[in-house]
Amino acid sequence: MFIRLLFVPLYSMRNVYYKYSEKTKTYVRVYPNLRSRLLTYLRNALFFVLLGVSGYFVTLLILGTPESADDLRSENARLQSQYAVLSQRLDEAMEVMEDIRERDDNLYRVMFMADPISEDVRNANYVSTNRYEAYEDMDNAELVIATTQKMDQLSRQLYIQSQSFDEVVDYYRNHEDMLLHLPAIQPVANKDLKRTASGYGYRIHPIYQTRIFHKGMDFACDIGTPVYTTADGVVKNARYEKGYGYIVTIDHGYGYETRYAHLKKMEVKKGQRVVRGETIALSGNSGRSTGPHLHYEVLQRGHHVNPAHYYFMDLDADQYEEMIRMAENHGKVFD
Repeated sequence: MFIRLLFVPLYSMRNVYYKYSEKTKTYVRVYPNLRSRLLTYLRNALFFVLLGVSGYFVTLLILGTPESADDLRSENARLQSQYAVLSQRLDEAMEVMEDIRERDDNLYRVMFMADPISEDVRNANYVSTNRYEAYEDMDNAELVIATTQKMDQLSRQLYIQSQSFDEVVDYYRNHEDMLLHLPAIQPVANKDLKRTASGYGYRIHPIYQTRIFHKGMDFACDIGTPVYTTADGVVKNARYEKGYGYIVTIDHGYGYETRYAHLKKMEVKKGQRVVRGETIALSGNSGRSTGPHLHYEVLQRGHHVNPAHYYFMDLDADQYEEMIRMAENHGKVFD
C-alpha cells in the first residue's frame, strides 16, 4: 500500500511516497521511478498550459483585445445600418400596402357591393405581451423590436389582404355580367398618360379663382378626339347643359353612371345601348371651359367617386401611380 502526501514542492519535480513495512511496522520512504516522474511532469505542464489558455480566453471575454473590439464595433455599426435600411423599406412596403387596402375597400369590394374589412380586423396586433421580451437585452433593442413589430404588422396585413382578394375573385366569378357594366378603361386613348390633366379633388377654379371641388378628371386632347364609353350601358342623356356644354350621360346599371362633358359632337342618342370601348362622342371645348379637353365623371349610387380608381383594365400599377402623380398637377385645370 502506498500513501501519497498532498504537499509537492513545485520546484522538485517529484512526488514523495511512503510504503508501510510489515517488518519494521513503520512507513518507509519510496522515491518514484523515472517513468512516474515524467508522467507527473507532463500532467503539471498540461495543467499550467490549460490554465494559461483559459485565463487568456477569460480575459478576452471580459476585456477583449483592441483588434476584436474594433471588429465588434465595426460589425455593430454595419448591422445598425442594415436594420435602418430594412426599417425604411418596411415603411415603404407598408405605404404600398395602405394604398392596396384603400383600393380594396373603396373600389374592389365596392364593385361587388361587399362590405369593407373593418379597421379592427386589418390592424389587429398580436396580443402576447412577452412576444418581444427575447430582444430586450440586446444591444439596440429599441431598433430591433421596432423593426420586428413592423414585419409582424406587414405580415398580418398581407394575410388579411390575401383573404380579401380571394373573396373578390369569388365575387368576380359569380358576377361576370356586372364587370361588363363597371367603368374600367380611360375615356380617351391615353396609353402614354400624356393627356392626363387634372384629377379628382379640391382645385382652384381656372375661371372663378376660388377653391372648389373638382368632381371628375380632365384629359387634355385636341378637338375632335374620339371619346369612348368606359363600360356597357344605356345612354341616359345626350344634350347641352349649362357649364358642362355638350354632355353624354350613361347608366351602366348596378349603381354606376358616367358623364362625358365639353364635347364637340355627340354620336349617340338617349336610350341607345352601348358597349365598352364604343365611340360615343368627339371631344371639344363647349360650355364653361378654358381649353379643349374632356371632363369625365364616375358616380356610384349617386355619389361622385375618383375616376382614377376605375382604369384597372387600362393601367398597370406603375402607370396608375404615374397617373395619380400627374393628376395632382393643379396647374392644368380646364373647368
